[in-house]
Amino acid sequence: MRNIIALVLTFGAASPALAAGGPFFSLHNTNFIVLLAFLLFIGVLVYLKVPGKLGGMLDSRAEGIKSELDEARALREEAQTILASYERKQKEVQEQADRIVSTAREEAAQAAEKAKEDLQLSIVRRLAAAEDQISSAQASAVKEVRDQAILIAIAASREVIGKQMTATDGNKLIESAIAEVDAKLH
Repeated sequence: MRNIIALVLTFGAASPALAAGGPFFSLHNTNFIVLLAFLLFIGVLVYLKVPGKLGGMLDSRAEGIKSELDEARALREEAQTILASYERKQKEVQEQADRIVSTAREEAAQAAEKAKEDLQLSIVRRLAAAEDQISSAQASAVKEVRDQAILIAIAASREVIGKQMTATDGNKLIESAIAEVDAKLH
């Protein structure tokens, strides 16, 4: 506790307020000395034109900031025009893509319709070809049956004629056939 009281008395006795005793315009007064030093410092700063240099530096900095802001505005406007251009191009490309898709759909529908028509024509042609083949096969079968019937009739008539005809009847038939041919040729 004693240490705390001693510490308070030491700081209290050495306070700056107690050091400024006596008249103000005296070299023994610390407040006056500090004021003179401050005024001398300000005078040196003014003599060396520090405020003008600081003002010039601040002005140049302000101009630099202003030019950067102007450049940033110009870049922003340029970016906006480029963005608008790309948006227009994107819209145009989208419209073109939509047109291409619709055209492709129409062409696909037309191609499907054409393929359907071609298929129907092909079916009709194949049916006609099948009917022709059927009629041809039918005609061929009828011809074969007739030919076979003729062969059987000839064989049967040969057998019948061979059994019933005599040599004199055969000679008469031959002579009559020769006369008939002779009459037709002359």
